[in-house]
Amino acid sequence: MKNSVRALALCALLPFAGLAQANDFPTLDRVLYVHECMREHPGSHYEMVSKCTCVLDRIAAQVSHEEFMAMKTASDARSIGGERGGYIRANKSQQKEARRFGELQKEAKKGCFIAADKP
Repeated sequence: MKNSVRALALCALLPFAGLAQANDFPTLDRVLYVHECMREHPGSHYEMVSKCTCVLDRIAAQVSHEEFMAMKTASDARSIGGERGGYIRANKSQQKEARRFGELQKEAKKGCFIAADKP
């Protein structure tokens, strides 16, 4: 009887096995990303928590945390004004990272049902 209960529990957990192997990001980075996403896309709290978490999960399935941070930093740095921001905007590799991040986000948001007309 105990073995059948264990087998049933293991079968129930099988669909989640891939999630454990995905690129897992630190909790703080996940929370910050979801909060930022929710600020950019107002709506029902529970709905937007779910959708924004979905976006980050889709991104995490495609890139490592290090790649994510490099792309996000390049994307965020484009909004820095003055000389410092000019360096980022003129740097081709930084532009490439920022564009890649934008494309990943756009595709993930589409898959998570977040309106495309929002940032």
